[in-house]
Amino acid sequence: MQNRTTFIVAGLLIIVAVIYLIVSSTGSTAQFFLTVAELHAMGDEALQRNITVSGAVLGETIDYDALAPRVTFTILDVPADPKEVERRGGLAQVLHDAVRDPTGPRLEVVYNSVKPDLLQHEAQAIMRGKMGADGRFYADELLLKCPSRYDEEIPAQAGD
Repeated sequence: MQNRTTFIVAGLLIIVAVIYLIVSSTGSTAQFFLTVAELHAMGDEALQRNITVSGAVLGETIDYDALAPRVTFTILDVPADPKEVERRGGLAQVLHDAVRDPTGPRLEVVYNSVKPDLLQHEAQAIMRGKMGADGRFYADELLLKCPSRYDEEIPAQAGD
């Protein structure tokens, strides 16, 4: 009976420890997936969080310093809802419209790494990082999708 009680207590302690580790690590690694407009709406609250943000790259703002290496560029707001993207004519059209809108929300991005080949005008940029107190977004990770390179058409056999 003594061994069984010890076994149950040890098992409960392990379960409590695992639950504690899950809860404590989730808060520190949770990320928000935001549009540029949503990020601006957060204000100072965004300064304390790991954030993932997406937008359309404005090609004329891309500045690469190979000695640092550092890339700075501006992204513009695009809708996050896939249904809204489709309603507006697809990803390529949404990205094109975003860079042509002079009044749309913008965000300057700083990425301390080499310039990716796909970083170009009207590419979709998805960045993970933090907002700086200076209003710039400091990206730790940068993922790019160029709609002209990756056509999103459904194969003919899928529609049959």
